[in-house]
Amino acid sequence: MRQSHPFTLKIFVAEGDPDGLRLIERSNWTGKVVVFPRSLFPQIQSREELRLAGIYMLIGPDDAGGGSMAYIGEGDPVGPRLASHFAKKDFWTWAVFFVAGPGNLNKAHVQFLESRLIKLANEAKRMRLDNANHPAEPSLSEADYADMEVFLQNMLEMLPVLGIKAFESASDRMGSSSERIVLTCSGKGVIARGYESSEGFVIKEGSQAVSVENEAPSFEQHVSHVHKLRRELIRRGVVEPDSGSLKFTQDYPFSSPSNAAAFVFGASSNGRTAWKDSKGRPLRKIQEQASKASDSE
Repeated sequence: MRQSHPFTLKIFVAEGDPDGLRLIERSNWTGKVVVFPRSLFPQIQSREELRLAGIYMLIGPDDAGGGSMAYIGEGDPVGPRLASHFAKKDFWTWAVFFVAGPGNLNKAHVQFLESRLIKLANEAKRMRLDNANHPAEPSLSEADYADMEVFLQNMLEMLPVLGIKAFESASDRMGSSSERIVLTCSGKGVIARGYESSEGFVIKEGSQAVSVENEAPSFEQHVSHVHKLRRELIRRGVVEPDSGSLKFTQDYPFSSPSNAAAFVFGASSNGRTAWKDSKGRPLRKIQEQASKASDSE
């Protein structure tokens, strides 16, 4: 599990539009983050941040698997690379890039960050990448390697705040076992285990889900986004066929308990009643009792 620490971010909304250009800085860090919608790129090309070496991510909808997809790249400077993608890559709708003060990042540094981020994204299997290749890490001095590890850690802590959760597995974020209740969802010949998290609901590695052949006839019609996600997670290897059902090869987060249960059963499902603790109490009952206990304090 990746260790986390409290930190402060300062967000400057450059033109007064919360969905427009945003410049983000972190306390006690030389890096800077620039976030912008694709449509705004022609207006920001002259900014000084685009003249620096940087690592960038292009984000857009994933029509094949639902959710979002990303492209990870680097540039020294970053501006010409983004200009090329603005002209030639169609899928992305917004972008984020990281730079530092002049001279703090060079070509080898950003190549290292690019290689590490692509590797982490492929391991986490959270978001489909548009990258065709996985570049090798460049050779860095011992001091540069240590500096880039710190830079990378700061990036990984900030990216979820920006809505990008492609680089960490569910187990990277989970707390200790004493801080969560593990629930079970069973039926249709399968058993799955999971728990609530800050991202929604996590199904644990080793859990089962019904096979594609045993999905409900109305599944695609009633829960189309989960139906599409099932195909994508099979393709990524997050779940794989196992003795007539599907088996999770890693912990994986879903946006809600109901989406998690629908994935398990291959049918529309109410996760608040489908997920139960060791005493048979459904999640809804657990939450109601926790709310009453909090009100009485």
